[in-house]
Amino acid sequence: MFRYLSAGLLLTASSLSAADWSLDENPELAKYFAAQVAKIESQDSLFRYKSLDAWQTAKPKLRGQLFDMLGLHPLPTRTPLKPQQTGVVADEDFRVEKLHFQSMPGLYVTANLYLPKEIDKPLPTVLYVCGHARVKEGDVSFGNKAGYQHHGAWFARNGYACLTIDTVQLGEIEGIHHGTYRYDRWWWNARGYTPAGVEAWNCIRALDYLETRPEIDAERIGVTGRSGGGAYSWWIAAIDERIKCAIPVAGIATLRNHVVDGCVEGHCDCMYMLNTHRWDYATVAALVAPRPLLISNSDKDRIFPLDGVVDVHRQVRHIYELYEQPLRLGLQITEGPHKDTQELRVHAFRWLNRWLKGDDSLIAKTATKFFEPAQLRVFADLPANERNTTIDDDFVPRAKSLADKADDILRNQKAWYLNSLNTLRQRCFAGWPEETGPAPSTTVEVIPPSRSRGSSGLVVSRLHFQSQQHVPISVDLLFRAGNTDDADGLRSEIANLESISVLVADNDLWSEYSSTLLGFAAADAARNSEPGRAAAAALLQKHLEVLDDKGAALAVFAPRGMGPHSWKGDSKKQIQIRRRFQLIGTTADAMRVWDIRRAVQVLRQQGADTAQLHLVGSGINGWLAAVAVVFESDMESARLTNLSGDRDKRPVFLNADRSFTPSELLALALHRMDIVTFGAADGVSNPVARLAQDSNWRGGDLTVK
Repeated sequence: MFRYLSAGLLLTASSLSAADWSLDENPELAKYFAAQVAKIESQDSLFRYKSLDAWQTAKPKLRGQLFDMLGLHPLPTRTPLKPQQTGVVADEDFRVEKLHFQSMPGLYVTANLYLPKEIDKPLPTVLYVCGHARVKEGDVSFGNKAGYQHHGAWFARNGYACLTIDTVQLGEIEGIHHGTYRYDRWWWNARGYTPAGVEAWNCIRALDYLETRPEIDAERIGVTGRSGGGAYSWWIAAIDERIKCAIPVAGIATLRNHVVDGCVEGHCDCMYMLNTHRWDYATVAALVAPRPLLISNSDKDRIFPLDGVVDVHRQVRHIYELYEQPLRLGLQITEGPHKDTQELRVHAFRWLNRWLKGDDSLIAKTATKFFEPAQLRVFADLPANERNTTIDDDFVPRAKSLADKADDILRNQKAWYLNSLNTLRQRCFAGWPEETGPAPSTTVEVIPPSRSRGSSGLVVSRLHFQSQQHVPISVDLLFRAGNTDDADGLRSEIANLESISVLVADNDLWSEYSSTLLGFAAADAARNSEPGRAAAAALLQKHLEVLDDKGAALAVFAPRGMGPHSWKGDSKKQIQIRRRFQLIGTTADAMRVWDIRRAVQVLRQQGADTAQLHLVGSGINGWLAAVAVVFESDMESARLTNLSGDRDKRPVFLNADRSFTPSELLALALHRMDIVTFGAADGVSNPVARLAQDSNWRGGDLTVK
């Protein structure tokens, strides 16, 4: 017996109603996301376009940005499609061709082409993109096209051709949509990869295929689909004007819905572009204008809330009014949950009839399933050369190696550095505040260290500051001083410091520091690993030794989401917090680099104007420190331990791996100051060492230990 599930995106209706998508346990974090969304809303409102000329001027750039955010810039090569028909099934009014094509070599798109029995001229055509319906029998997937077969059948019975294509996640060859949602593939963000880009590319190539068929009228192609198919309808309608009419069903809401209201927790990764250019989602919809567009949704759909759907329509209507084409935009709201209801289908059919056939008559036939899923299966055996299951690894090209760039770098290091800085700032760190923002205000707290640890004479001055709005951070400054216990006295002591090692702490290091030196257990100790604590103890002990030197100090600092600033919630909530960052055009790690920069600035602000600052970090935090050095030159050196080249052991910066290898990021830091690495992977440090040994190198010295 076959198994058919239509579960919206990820969750069943019952679990949707029970899910807690709030950030109530993290009120400051909730305020941060709300403030960031409000900023994007104000900057990206479609009402800023006061004339059609202004919109028309912006539109090509915006479309280019969307290609980029889908991982489609540069656009992949249009290789031969190699279409193959593997069979035909038929009913008395129509037939269905079972076929596949390759959108790129080895990336198979399995599809069903529905055609009327009698064809006397080229037909209006629908590209139908499927939502998240899983149709399987045992280990055999028949593809989500089998779950949505009633749509294709209706179109063929009513004088259309309809190409229904499987998706990557739920096709006959089962790939992955849930990279960050379920499988910890955070490197997708760094690569600039989203499965939304693959779905968009498959739609582009599906149109290429349709143009080869004599039964198709290429001037009358529309697109529709619901849920995930609604999202893919948006992508293809926005980027390809061969789509003449679009009905995305239950596929859009506002950025506020996803980030602030928490709808992101009900969606997998295929629903999202990487928001590099910090858009609200109405901008995607506006790119369809002035072609006929029906925005369709039900009123009780929690993952596409009604208020967001209406707001998207309100903004997009402004663009259609600039075109003087308000009748080409429709809003359809029916009663019901997130479900493929007959009411939604009827309105979509009528909209396509109106704009592709010039027919406003009532709908007579209902959408009906005619076949068993196995009858619509394309492959008897899956192809051995398929790339569907590994397409995330190479769909978006990697950066060139440092060795390949070395000659150009050495020829003009200043240009290389400035161009790289601009790329990092615009594509990886767009979520940072303005560089010209005010210095953070700081309050000082004196914390008595544990008397049982032999720490007599040690002062722990905790500096509290706002790294940015709604992001409270603190840095502990440890040094030996007299009986000073007031802020003014401490400031005077700090002004006399000659050297400060700034230790960037993760959960393990903070727990070790808190328990061994301050005499209390860190709140997040339960999440720490014993091997991690052992390594942290060794690192902490090594750097506590600097306190025995006259005029030396140690600053211990944990950026947001770490140590004393850890976010509350179980592992699933931590994942969804991280996913929210990507939706606002950044990552948690990118914002941690900003926190490190602010900590350095605060130390200078507190009076350490002349002290040499040495930034210290290990593992992922070592990489965070290295990238902070690229932007923050007011330091003497960086001392970095255990820098791995493994993509799962490095921090995640949006799009970084499209432009930079780990070695090049380290080289950029070395351009600013001396760096000492301990235990860095050879594949990371060796290319940098070779670059720095060249007689034309003008940056700092690299010491590898």
